[in-house]
Amino acid sequence: MNDDFLNKKLQERIAGNALRSLKIKTGQGNNGTIDFCSNDYLGIVKNKLIENEISPLLSHGSTGSRLLSGNYELIEETEKFIAGFHDADAGLIFNSGYDANTGLLSSVPQKNDVIIYDQLSHASLRDGIRLSFATAFSFLHNDLHDLEKKLSSVGRDAQKFIVTESVFSMDGDFAPLEEIIRLCEKYNAALIVDEAHATGVVGEKGEGLVQKLNLQKKCFARVHTFGKACGAHGAIVLGSEQLKQYLINFSRQFIYSTALPPASVAAIAASYKKFPEMKKERNHIDSLIQIFKESHLKFKILPSQTPIQIVIVPGNEEVKKIAGTLQTDNFDIRPILYPTVAKGQERLRIVIHAFNSMEEVKALTKLLL
Repeated sequence: MNDDFLNKKLQERIAGNALRSLKIKTGQGNNGTIDFCSNDYLGIVKNKLIENEISPLLSHGSTGSRLLSGNYELIEETEKFIAGFHDADAGLIFNSGYDANTGLLSSVPQKNDVIIYDQLSHASLRDGIRLSFATAFSFLHNDLHDLEKKLSSVGRDAQKFIVTESVFSMDGDFAPLEEIIRLCEKYNAALIVDEAHATGVVGEKGEGLVQKLNLQKKCFARVHTFGKACGAHGAIVLGSEQLKQYLINFSRQFIYSTALPPASVAAIAASYKKFPEMKKERNHIDSLIQIFKESHLKFKILPSQTPIQIVIVPGNEEVKKIAGTLQTDNFDIRPILYPTVAKGQERLRIVIHAFNSMEEVKALTKLLL
């Protein structure tokens, strides 16, 4: 079959200097580059903190979906352990954050329900919303006035869901969760929070922003992913026991996927057991964030108190040029291009880790002065 019909869209990306391509992973310890790119916030992967915790005898295959041959004691124990860590009644493990978000949002909201989501919500949340039969509206990023305007326009009898991230993956800022909860209570809406970039990093024990603010009993569902600070793979949807049973019965992403193998689940559990003892690492990240933010860069820095620091460099060509210069100086930093972000909001997404040093951060900021 001739696939020339694909070329038109590829040529559009090339013309916009926005063509994506795969690159071999680099990072601290690989090719001499300094990692300011990965989501390994606490260094669990880089420092191989969980390898010795995982038995080499554990299987790397689960043989089937959880509803057939792929359910086993370790995965159920881990779900209970993580639910307890996050002060939730129950949790259900999915194979990825993408599966968790699309599985939750495509199955729970029904026809005649309404979803109102932050316009900067992650692609996996938006894709789950698209798969739903519910009506959906976005609200301006972290804009409580716009959110209330959208809520007030919905009929009182409609089931309403508000969807947001706690830490936004491309801006690094927090959602105003306390204020959003008040609007949920006022308009009888159910809150769904994606905690992907808060897991392990935010809170006294890395429990996330929802628990830091003591809002866990006021959320309908939370999603914690394991591919960021956890240094593993997969995700968990937290909520009531009833929500868990519902997802087991109606979430296609759960029903029709081969379960994660025991070796993967053991890695997840081992990381969660590390989180409470990594306060020193979280404090070090906070110190590095302040050093970065106190530097007087010639570029605009978005307001963020998280490891995700955003430097705005408008234009695909310009931001790729700046990133290339930094990479030449051995800093692994990647440009975020349009159409991933809005035109004119192209950026360097700089990720600060527990294994980065003060000297490395200072050296990086000097190149951006």
